[in-house]
This record gives sequence, structure tokens and C-alpha cells, in this order.
Amino acid sequence: MLGKLRKAEDFERVRREGVRWRGRYCALSAARALAEADGTGEPQTRVGYVASRSLGRAVKRNRARRLLREATRHLSDLIVPGWDIVLIAQPPIVAEPTRMQQVQEELLWLLNKARLIRTAPIAK
Repeated sequence: MLGKLRKAEDFERVRREGVRWRGRYCALSAARALAEADGTGEPQTRVGYVASRSLGRAVKRNRARRLLREATRHLSDLIVPGWDIVLIAQPPIVAEPTRMQQVQEELLWLLNKARLIRTAPIAK
């Protein structure tokens, strides 16, 4: 189960201390989580989503966030615990008819690059 990044200080800390990888539909920034644990005692991974006004009006920004949230939900079991992750929507996510599968594949690729996958997926 993934937690949510909510505070501006947390987003700023990930931007300042974390490492960034960029794809076509989103960029991923990741930093080690501060010593917070969920109910199981295992450090929790928290995810935050950014869709700036440069993407367009609220409808487009909300769609971008929905796509990123759903892609993250599908991959949540594969993500290594103990990280704070910020996903930043890029303009192509709303500029073309982007499908959920495309965003999910790119997010998996970015998580692999960031070495945030529990087990390496089978290469195609």
C-alpha cells in the first residue's frame, strides 16, 4: 500500500535531495523516505503527483493526475518500500490521446531506471 505525499515541504525535499528521471509522459523524482513506518513496521513509500497549469485547464490537469495515479496503483506491489516519489506530468500526457497502458509502461520503465522495482520485470 502506498501513502500520499501531501506537504509542500515533502515535495520540496524530494526535489532538492532526490534524483530525477524523465520520460515522455512524466518525470519521476525519488528520495529516501524519512524514518516513517506504516502499521507493519516496514518503511512506507509515499507518492505525490504534480500537474502544473502549463498542461492546460483543470480538466486536462485532472486527467493527467488520474492517469498517473492509476498507473501507480497497478504497479504498487512492485515498488520498493522506503521511498518518497514525485511524479510530474509532462505535456504529451494531455496533448495526444494517451492511453493508460502507455503511461503504465513508461512508469514501469522509469521505476526500473530508478531501481525502485522489487524484482526486475521480464524483458520483452
